[in-house]
Amino acid sequence: MKMQAALWYGPEHMQVVETDVPEISDHEVLVKIGASLTCGTDFKLFRRGHPMLAKNIPAPFGHEMAGTIVSLGQAVKNFRVGDRVVAANSAPCGHCFYCHHEQFNLCEDLLFLTGAYAEYIKIPSRIVEKNLHRIPDALPFQEAAAAEPLACVVHCMDRIQLHARETICIVGAGPCGLFFVQLAKQMGAKVICVGRTPEKLAAAKQFGADHVVSVLDTEDPVKEVHQLANGGYGPDAVVEAAGMPETWELSTRLVRKGGRVCFYGGCAKGTQVSLDTHRTHYEELNFFGVFHHTPFHFAKSIALLSEGKIKVKNMIGGERRLKDLNQVFQKGVKETPLKIAIIP
Repeated sequence: MKMQAALWYGPEHMQVVETDVPEISDHEVLVKIGASLTCGTDFKLFRRGHPMLAKNIPAPFGHEMAGTIVSLGQAVKNFRVGDRVVAANSAPCGHCFYCHHEQFNLCEDLLFLTGAYAEYIKIPSRIVEKNLHRIPDALPFQEAAAAEPLACVVHCMDRIQLHARETICIVGAGPCGLFFVQLAKQMGAKVICVGRTPEKLAAAKQFGADHVVSVLDTEDPVKEVHQLANGGYGPDAVVEAAGMPETWELSTRLVRKGGRVCFYGGCAKGTQVSLDTHRTHYEELNFFGVFHHTPFHFAKSIALLSEGKIKVKNMIGGERRLKDLNQVFQKGVKETPLKIAIIP
């Protein structure tokens, strides 16, 4: 049996090809994909590759998806054919040093799953066991597919320990930035969103941001953000969700004394940033990175979507068929859209 699937061959070289539908073992399931979503990470991979998601070339492409189980192995007892499901794109081993310390996202044998831009996908046994979930009939596949990036945001918010009435500044108004806006407002925080694309900043306002700041329309974004936060002192917390060295450095200048900065957006390998060591020390700034998600955060994100507490629909700027994927991932195009649903 054949299917259509996207494969990545190198920077800005992706093709939708005909290939075999995967065969499954006793502990695996086969899912017919209902919808996949584009992601900023996919655009980064398309443009320059990814050390974890494209280890072998050609590489399966895409990692946010939801669909229906059409076949399952004899040893799979907790699911059945016809179940509507969403699968995480990874699962920890549960046995290594980091898993024993409950840092599951740092697992030494973290199993990644890619290949969401396809008609079918095989879910490995470890993900079936730890990170495959049924979804309610009322949750559309397109929205359920957002569980993976939302899980990363939930993980970050757990780490940043945001309190009600604090002010948080989100640097970046992409899909994850908009998830941060929604979660922060639910926690009772004041939200400032910094970005450069008018349409994305407008979306941030639509999703609840109290203020938006365009780095293209202001000479001094640091001054403007400080004027909007804590009577001029600056925000209590800053999340960098753009993934560029210059915005990492900007984030360290935005935060108030004693504040905390989360470096959420991943930069290109080999890049570096400069920090003001005097300010970092004498103003007790707290910097930390957050990577990926854990099974706990993935399950929590599905609950948020299923209960309607996080809105995704207005982030999805249309649909494309799988066969037209090259119209979404185009050579030389640097702008990254919010979300596009890919329908097999």
